Amino acid sequence: MISQDLIDKIRKIEIKSNKLVEEIFSGEYKSTFKGKGLEFKEIREYYPGDDVRTIDWNVTARQNKPYVKQFQEERELNMFLLIDMSNSTNFGQKKELIAEIGATLAFSAIQNNDRVGSILFTDQVEEMIPSGKGKKHVLAIIEEILDFTPEHQGTDIAQALEYFNKVEKKRSIVFLISDFLTKDYQKELQITDQKHDLVLIRVLDKGEEKLPQGAIFEFEDLETGETIVVDNLREAQELKSNANLPQRNLIDIYTDQDFVIPLQQFFKRRMGK
Repeated sequence: MISQDLIDKIRKIEIKSNKLVEEIFSGEYKSTFKGKGLEFKEIREYYPGDDVRTIDWNVTARQNKPYVKQFQEERELNMFLLIDMSNSTNFGQKKELIAEIGATLAFSAIQNNDRVGSILFTDQVEEMIPSGKGKKHVLAIIEEILDFTPEHQGTDIAQALEYFNKVEKKRSIVFLISDFLTKDYQKELQITDQKHDLVLIRVLDKGEEKLPQGAIFEFEDLETGETIVVDNLREAQELKSNANLPQRNLIDIYTDQDFVIPLQQFFKRRMGK
Protein backbone atom coordinates (compact mmCIF):
# COMPACT_ATOMS: atom_id res chain seq x y z
CA MET A 1 0.00 0.00 0.00
CA ILE A 2 1.29 3.43 -0.95
CA SER A 3 2.32 5.55 2.07
CA GLN A 4 0.88 8.99 2.84
CA ASP A 5 4.39 10.46 2.65
CA LEU A 6 4.80 9.16 -0.91
CA ILE A 7 1.32 10.42 -1.85
CA ASP A 8 2.27 13.87 -0.55
CA LYS A 9 5.54 13.87 -2.51
CA ILE A 10 3.81 12.83 -5.74
CA ARG A 11 1.11 15.48 -5.27
CA LYS A 12 3.71 18.19 -4.61
CA ILE A 13 5.64 17.24 -7.76
CA GLU A 14 2.43 17.07 -9.79
CA ILE A 15 1.34 20.57 -8.75
CA LYS A 16 4.77 22.10 -9.40
CA SER A 17 5.22 20.31 -12.75
CA ASN A 18 1.76 21.20 -14.02
CA LYS A 19 2.32 24.85 -13.18
CA LEU A 20 5.66 24.90 -14.99
CA VAL A 21 4.18 23.17 -18.04
CA GLU A 22 1.22 25.54 -18.26
CA GLU A 23 3.29 28.69 -17.76
CA ILE A 24 6.55 27.83 -19.52
CA PHE A 25 7.32 24.48 -21.07
CA SER A 26 4.35 23.27 -23.09
CA GLY A 27 4.88 25.69 -26.00
CA GLU A 28 8.66 25.48 -25.87
CA TYR A 29 8.56 21.68 -25.85
CA LYS A 30 6.26 21.68 -28.88
CA SER A 31 8.48 24.15 -30.75
CA THR A 32 11.65 22.22 -29.92
CA PHE A 33 10.44 18.73 -30.79
CA LYS A 34 8.65 18.80 -34.13
CA GLY A 35 6.22 16.23 -35.50
CA LYS A 36 7.05 13.86 -38.34
CA GLY A 37 5.42 15.91 -41.08
CA LEU A 38 2.03 17.10 -42.29
CA GLU A 39 -1.21 15.18 -42.60
CA PHE A 40 -4.38 16.14 -44.44
CA LYS A 41 -7.04 17.82 -42.28
CA GLU A 42 -9.88 19.17 -44.45
CA ILE A 43 -11.02 21.01 -47.58
CA ARG A 44 -12.22 24.62 -47.38
CA GLU A 45 -12.95 27.49 -49.74
CA TYR A 46 -10.04 29.47 -51.11
CA TYR A 47 -9.38 32.87 -49.52
CA PRO A 48 -7.20 35.61 -51.05
CA GLY A 49 -3.66 35.09 -49.80
CA ASP A 50 -3.87 31.28 -49.62
CA ASP A 51 -1.01 29.37 -51.23
CA VAL A 52 -2.20 28.44 -54.73
CA ARG A 53 -0.19 25.20 -54.48
CA THR A 54 -2.76 23.92 -51.97
CA ILE A 55 -5.71 24.28 -54.39
CA ASP A 56 -7.62 21.01 -54.82
CA TRP A 57 -8.36 21.13 -58.56
CA ASN A 58 -10.78 18.20 -58.55
CA VAL A 59 -13.05 19.80 -55.91
CA THR A 60 -12.59 23.20 -57.53
CA ALA A 61 -13.81 21.82 -60.87
CA ARG A 62 -16.84 20.11 -59.29
CA GLN A 63 -17.90 23.12 -57.23
CA ASN A 64 -17.03 25.69 -59.89
CA LYS A 65 -15.12 27.79 -57.33
CA PRO A 66 -11.66 27.36 -55.79
CA TYR A 67 -11.10 25.11 -52.79
CA VAL A 68 -7.83 24.44 -50.93
CA LYS A 69 -6.50 21.52 -48.90
CA GLN A 70 -5.65 22.20 -45.26
CA PHE A 71 -2.93 20.29 -43.46
CA GLN A 72 -1.86 19.97 -39.84
CA GLU A 73 1.33 18.78 -38.22
CA GLU A 74 1.41 15.05 -37.57
CA ARG A 75 2.17 15.72 -33.94
CA GLU A 76 2.25 12.53 -31.95
CA LEU A 77 5.77 11.79 -30.76
CA ASN A 78 7.27 9.20 -28.47
CA MET A 79 9.28 10.28 -25.40
CA PHE A 80 11.35 7.98 -23.21
CA LEU A 81 12.94 8.82 -19.87
CA LEU A 82 16.05 6.68 -19.25
CA ILE A 83 16.70 7.19 -15.55
CA ASP A 84 19.79 6.17 -13.58
CA MET A 85 18.63 4.62 -10.29
CA SER A 86 22.08 3.54 -9.04
CA ASN A 87 23.20 4.29 -5.47
CA SER A 88 25.07 7.44 -6.49
CA THR A 89 21.79 9.12 -7.45
CA ASN A 90 20.69 8.81 -3.81
CA PHE A 91 23.33 11.38 -2.82
CA GLY A 92 21.79 14.58 -1.41
CA GLN A 93 18.61 15.66 -3.20
CA LYS A 94 19.34 14.00 -6.54
CA LYS A 95 16.51 11.47 -6.50
CA GLU A 96 13.67 13.92 -5.89
CA LEU A 97 15.19 16.40 -8.36
CA ILE A 98 15.31 13.64 -11.00
CA ALA A 99 11.63 12.91 -10.31
CA GLU A 100 10.72 16.61 -10.70
CA ILE A 101 12.65 16.94 -13.97
CA GLY A 102 11.12 13.74 -15.33
CA ALA A 103 7.62 14.84 -14.30
CA THR A 104 7.96 18.24 -15.97
CA LEU A 105 9.17 16.70 -19.23
CA ALA A 106 6.48 13.99 -19.12
CA PHE A 107 3.65 16.47 -18.46
CA SER A 108 4.97 18.65 -21.31
CA ALA A 109 4.75 15.62 -23.59
CA ILE A 110 1.20 14.59 -22.70
CA GLN A 111 0.08 18.22 -22.89
CA ASN A 112 1.02 17.96 -26.57
CA ASN A 113 -0.66 14.54 -26.97
CA ASP A 114 2.66 12.69 -27.13
CA ARG A 115 3.42 9.32 -25.53
CA VAL A 116 5.76 8.80 -22.58
CA GLY A 117 7.65 5.73 -21.41
CA SER A 118 10.48 5.09 -18.98
CA ILE A 119 13.40 2.77 -18.31
CA LEU A 120 14.87 2.60 -14.81
CA PHE A 121 18.39 1.20 -14.75
CA THR A 122 21.42 0.55 -12.56
CA ASP A 123 24.13 -1.78 -13.85
CA GLN A 124 21.13 -3.74 -15.15
CA VAL A 125 17.88 -2.65 -16.78
CA GLU A 126 15.61 -2.97 -13.75
CA GLU A 127 12.25 -1.90 -15.12
CA MET A 128 10.67 -0.70 -18.34
CA ILE A 129 7.39 1.20 -18.41
CA PRO A 130 6.03 1.11 -22.00
CA SER A 131 5.06 4.43 -23.56
CA GLY A 132 1.52 5.57 -22.93
CA LYS A 133 -0.65 8.63 -22.68
CA GLY A 134 -2.52 10.50 -19.99
CA LYS A 135 -2.09 11.93 -16.52
CA LYS A 136 -2.49 8.59 -14.71
CA HIS A 137 0.31 7.10 -16.78
CA VAL A 138 2.70 9.97 -15.94
CA LEU A 139 1.81 9.82 -12.23
CA ALA A 140 2.56 6.09 -12.26
CA ILE A 141 6.03 6.85 -13.68
CA ILE A 142 6.68 9.48 -10.98
CA GLU A 143 5.54 7.10 -8.26
CA GLU A 144 7.87 4.41 -9.59
CA ILE A 145 10.86 6.78 -9.59
CA LEU A 146 10.26 7.90 -6.00
CA ASP A 147 9.36 4.50 -4.56
CA PHE A 148 11.68 2.28 -6.59
CA THR A 149 14.12 0.01 -4.73
CA PRO A 150 16.79 -1.22 -7.15
CA GLU A 151 18.16 -4.73 -6.94
CA HIS A 152 21.64 -3.57 -8.00
CA GLN A 153 23.83 -0.66 -6.95
CA GLY A 154 26.18 0.09 -9.83
CA THR A 155 25.75 2.02 -13.09
CA ASP A 156 25.95 0.72 -16.67
CA ILE A 157 24.75 3.37 -19.11
CA ALA A 158 26.01 1.38 -22.10
CA GLN A 159 23.78 -1.59 -21.27
CA ALA A 160 20.73 0.64 -20.73
CA LEU A 161 21.22 2.32 -24.12
CA GLU A 162 21.86 -0.98 -25.87
CA TYR A 163 18.67 -2.44 -24.39
CA PHE A 164 16.62 0.62 -25.38
CA ASN A 165 17.91 0.56 -28.95
CA LYS A 166 16.88 -3.08 -29.29
CA VAL A 167 13.35 -2.75 -27.90
CA GLU A 168 12.36 0.68 -29.26
CA LYS A 169 12.46 0.79 -33.06
CA LYS A 170 10.33 3.94 -33.38
CA ARG A 171 12.35 7.15 -33.43
CA SER A 172 11.85 8.78 -30.04
CA ILE A 173 12.85 11.75 -27.93
CA VAL A 174 15.16 10.23 -25.32
CA PHE A 175 16.10 12.02 -22.10
CA LEU A 176 18.96 10.18 -20.39
CA ILE A 177 19.02 11.41 -16.78
CA SER A 178 22.08 10.48 -14.72
CA ASP A 179 25.05 11.87 -12.80
CA PHE A 180 27.25 10.09 -15.41
CA LEU A 181 29.69 8.91 -12.72
CA THR A 182 30.72 5.97 -14.88
CA LYS A 183 32.53 5.33 -18.18
CA ASP A 184 32.72 3.19 -21.33
CA TYR A 185 29.42 4.11 -22.97
CA GLN A 186 30.49 6.48 -25.78
CA LYS A 187 29.80 3.97 -28.57
CA GLU A 188 26.23 3.29 -27.37
CA LEU A 189 25.71 7.02 -26.89
CA GLN A 190 26.58 7.69 -30.53
CA ILE A 191 24.34 4.87 -31.81
CA THR A 192 21.38 6.15 -29.77
CA ASP A 193 21.99 9.70 -30.96
CA GLN A 194 21.83 8.53 -34.58
CA LYS A 195 18.61 6.55 -34.11
CA HIS A 196 16.79 8.93 -31.78
CA ASP A 197 16.72 12.54 -30.58
CA LEU A 198 18.98 12.09 -27.53
CA VAL A 199 19.23 14.68 -24.74
CA LEU A 200 21.56 14.18 -21.75
CA ILE A 201 20.58 15.61 -18.36
CA ARG A 202 23.44 15.48 -15.88
CA VAL A 203 22.24 15.92 -12.29
CA LEU A 204 25.03 17.19 -10.06
CA ASP A 205 25.58 17.95 -6.40
CA LYS A 206 28.29 20.47 -5.55
CA GLY A 207 29.22 18.37 -2.53
CA GLU A 208 30.54 15.75 -4.98
CA GLU A 209 32.65 18.16 -7.02
CA LYS A 210 35.21 19.63 -4.65
CA LEU A 211 37.06 18.52 -1.50
CA PRO A 212 38.06 21.41 0.77
CA GLN A 213 41.73 21.79 1.75
CA GLY A 214 43.02 20.74 5.15
CA ALA A 215 41.93 17.17 5.91
CA ILE A 216 42.28 13.51 5.05
CA PHE A 217 38.96 12.15 3.78
CA GLU A 218 37.72 8.59 3.87
CA PHE A 219 34.89 7.76 1.46
CA GLU A 220 32.76 4.72 0.81
CA ASP A 221 31.80 4.26 -2.84
CA LEU A 222 27.99 4.20 -2.86
CA GLU A 223 27.92 1.67 -5.68
CA THR A 224 30.81 -0.72 -4.90
CA GLY A 225 31.20 -0.33 -1.13
CA GLU A 226 34.94 0.24 -1.64
CA THR A 227 36.66 2.54 0.88
CA ILE A 228 38.80 5.31 -0.61
CA VAL A 229 41.23 7.53 1.36
CA VAL A 230 42.07 10.98 -0.07
CA ASP A 231 44.90 13.08 1.40
CA ASN A 232 43.74 16.66 0.92
CA LEU A 233 45.91 18.48 3.44
CA ARG A 234 47.70 20.74 0.95
CA GLU A 235 45.08 21.93 -1.54
CA ALA A 236 41.45 21.56 -2.57
CA GLN A 237 40.71 18.94 -5.23
CA GLU A 238 38.21 19.05 -8.05
CA LEU A 239 36.11 15.91 -8.50
CA LYS A 240 34.80 15.77 -12.06
CA SER A 241 32.09 13.57 -13.52
CA ASN A 242 32.59 12.35 -17.09
CA ALA A 243 33.95 15.38 -18.96
CA ASN A 244 33.70 13.82 -22.44
CA LEU A 245 29.95 14.21 -22.86
CA PRO A 246 28.77 15.89 -26.09
CA GLN A 247 27.91 19.49 -25.24
CA ARG A 248 25.36 19.95 -28.03
CA ASN A 249 22.50 18.27 -26.17
CA LEU A 250 23.85 18.30 -22.60
CA ILE A 251 21.97 19.96 -19.73
CA ASP A 252 23.76 20.33 -16.39
CA ILE A 253 21.42 20.75 -13.41
CA TYR A 254 22.61 21.20 -9.82
CA THR A 255 20.58 20.11 -6.81
CA ASP A 256 20.81 23.58 -5.23
CA GLN A 257 19.48 25.47 -8.25
CA ASP A 258 16.12 25.99 -9.93
CA PHE A 259 16.10 23.38 -12.72
CA VAL A 260 13.76 25.58 -14.78
CA ILE A 261 16.60 27.87 -15.89
CA PRO A 262 18.89 25.25 -17.54
CA LEU A 263 15.88 23.57 -19.16
CA GLN A 264 14.72 26.90 -20.61
CA GLN A 265 18.24 27.64 -21.85
CA PHE A 266 18.32 24.27 -23.58
CA PHE A 267 14.96 24.81 -25.31
CA LYS A 268 16.04 28.26 -26.50
CA ARG A 269 19.34 26.87 -27.74
CA ARG A 270 17.56 24.14 -29.69
CA MET A 271 15.18 26.66 -31.22
CA GLY A 272 18.11 28.90 -32.21
CA LYS A 273 17.13 31.81 -30.00
